[in-house]
Amino acid sequence: MAMKITDECIACGSCEFECPVEAISEGDEIYVIDPDVCVECVGYFDTQQCVEVCPSDAIVKA
Repeated sequence: MAMKITDECIACGSCEFECPVEAISEGDEIYVIDPDVCVECVGYFDTQQCVEVCPSDAIVKA
């Protein structure tokens, strides 16, 4: 399973640098998560780091 970024994203970029596998990148209007790369931080952290830092609660399970 992977995480995804919803339209609630304010494009602040805080999530991009928290991803341990570099699955997050800047899209046309909002940031996006590559579902083929996202590991939901399993093996790296106990919680999804992008969710923890997102100020607009725009990151959810895909």
